[in-house]
Amino acid sequence: MRQEKIVRIKLDDSQAPFYSSTTASGADVRSKDDIVLQPHERSLIHTGIYMEMPENLECQVRPRSGLALKYGIAVLNSPGTIDSDYRGECNVILLNTSDELFEIKKGDRIAQFVFVDNVVHAIFEEVKELTSATERG
Repeated sequence: MRQEKIVRIKLDDSQAPFYSSTTASGADVRSKDDIVLQPHERSLIHTGIYMEMPENLECQVRPRSGLALKYGIAVLNSPGTIDSDYRGECNVILLNTSDELFEIKKGDRIAQFVFVDNVVHAIFEEVKELTSATERG
């Protein structure tokens, strides 16, 4: 059974993220602006999306496989992370890995937001030696 959480969004001349199907993991995110990515150029792409997420929820910014395969467009810090306490604009860093320029029009799908629940904070305990051996070494 799919778990659902309410994520409040504010839009600045932009479109809300949306799921392409009822079983999609990622919600498609659209560009707020027209932009041209030159070959091998990286750029911050504005979405005009601001979010309030419940505590313990993380939003991962992931690439769209079609853009990667067809045009060599990647999310540079993939997956990007938007923390639950972040309230700024949720932008996407894209990289054009190809030798061709790539045009993005306002409203084009540029990335996906995948929401992950139960973020765990590790408690780091410093030791002199690790005691559990594995086959991997």
